Amino acid sequence: MTQQERSSSGHKLGQLIGDWFEEDIAAPLLQSVADNLNLYLDHRFRDRACRGNKIIWQDLDGNDVDYDFVLELGGSDNEKGIPVAFFETFWRRGARHSKDKARDDSGKLMPMRDTYPTARVLGIISAGDFTRPAQELVHSRRIDLFYIPKEQICNAWESAGIIMDYDDRAAESIKNEITEKAVQSLEVSREHIYNNLYSSVGSAVFNSYINRIIAGVSALPIQYNITKVLVGETLSFVKYDDVVEYISYDDVDCDLSDSVTLFRYEVIFSDGTIFERVDLTSDEALDLHDTVGIVAQHFIVYNPVL
Repeated sequence: MTQQERSSSGHKLGQLIGDWFEEDIAAPLLQSVADNLNLYLDHRFRDRACRGNKIIWQDLDGNDVDYDFVLELGGSDNEKGIPVAFFETFWRRGARHSKDKARDDSGKLMPMRDTYPTARVLGIISAGDFTRPAQELVHSRRIDLFYIPKEQICNAWESAGIIMDYDDRAAESIKNEITEKAVQSLEVSREHIYNNLYSSVGSAVFNSYINRIIAGVSALPIQYNITKVLVGETLSFVKYDDVVEYISYDDVDCDLSDSVTLFRYEVIFSDGTIFERVDLTSDEALDLHDTVGIVAQHFIVYNPVL
């Protein structure tokens, strides 16, 4: 067996488990949120005419970023809606580089908080070996974390008759055999694995997560703070003292005919989170305010009972 074949065995098994976790665990959890709030859940396991194979959204700097799940208001198979939550999900067999994974995934999510005032929740749904420092990093960045330990995942699979883990010192032939058997057995065992995991983790854990996301996504704006800023033309100086004199003694009655009016827009939500954007034109400020109003009105109508 070549080195490439040996390394591909572990990768293939990890990909299999990761795809299963994303499709069979994460997707149903978030679909429950979507159903409760009449939202559209976008993910790679459904076809959608208005996008390609990846779920791409642009951040404030115009960068295209792909996500595992996005909850949208007004979305459909043919049209993108207003994003209200973004999620990443993963399976980790080993604890190595956990903090790097936490940093990468939370780093992907964080720009959406500043880009979309309606994105009330950013979350990671994870399973496997994920160290406490890695989890603390996620929490420190105000990213919601749902986590199932590796042992419970392994037990759920093994109770369905599928071995999906191995000793790192095991022969490569054994690792390859485990991988091939898991690939062959998964499709007929999906429901059994899910039931095993649901039973061992407990319905209360899954339900509390669903309710937590519902509460975060449906948080309503309770205060708007608008600051008007007049920006005048730029003046250039050669001497240091001239700058000091201008700043200290500038005439307050100076001509403002060449100034431009910009706005600072801030929204405080009922869960204590705050969205802020500065240096907006009036049109930009009104566009942001319009999306906030559309989403707020939706959640007033679809007020969840938790």
